Amino acid sequence: MGGSGKIETQPFIKIANLSKSFGGVKAIDDVGFEISEGELLGIIGPNGSGKTTLVNLITGFVKPDSGTVLFKGKDITGLPPYRIVRMGISRTFQMVKPFFQLPAYKNIIIPLYSPRVKAMKGGAYGDRDAVALDLLEEVGFERDSRVAYKPASVLPQGYLKRLELAKAMALDPELIILDELFSGLSLAEVAGIVPVIEKLRFQGKTIIMIEHRLKELFRIVDRVLVLNFGRKIAEGLPQEVMNSEEVKKAYLGSET
Repeated sequence: MGGSGKIETQPFIKIANLSKSFGGVKAIDDVGFEISEGELLGIIGPNGSGKTTLVNLITGFVKPDSGTVLFKGKDITGLPPYRIVRMGISRTFQMVKPFFQLPAYKNIIIPLYSPRVKAMKGGAYGDRDAVALDLLEEVGFERDSRVAYKPASVLPQGYLKRLELAKAMALDPELIILDELFSGLSLAEVAGIVPVIEKLRFQGKTIIMIEHRLKELFRIVDRVLVLNFGRKIAEGLPQEVMNSEEVKKAYLGSET
């Protein structure tokens, strides 16, 4: 056989030279990084560093001024969110966005009727109520309680965050982006969600997590990327990144 025998593998997702300005302020400034399939990448940075804007650019909620987003080798830059979801990317929102008037489990049934799920299941999903309740139980809704049947409007923050995660999981994504999932949760609630994230990884999902709660995040990530004022200032293992002088300055400088 000729050649070196080396097989070139493309990144699962590749962000290149991504930039976005709002009113003259660069929210994202020439950011680039790659993620391998099955990896868990943490994205951290002080408030206003551009983390959620970056997620919005990847998921189509905001169009970049320049740069590219490649998902499994396909250019998805600037595609509308519904098309990106169909391709296998789902997300949670920092500010929870349930259908407040609907029971919690009905919130899960809606994504189960999505074109992506229909295409993957060939229209034969079975009892969607049961699937929705199973998903809610997986993220920490007690099976024998009435919580899953209560309107989302009456649920406390901990349940709303878990509902947000279950909605994203219902789409059976290949890449799932969690925008401050731990925010507003107690230590016990975080401890209950971590095994769910670990199970997603065992299932082969690729995960991006934006977090302020670094101690909890660093226990489960493979790598960390740090943003500050829209720029990537560090990338690597958690301990390496937090030892960076630029990262220390960014965090200390952001505190009053």
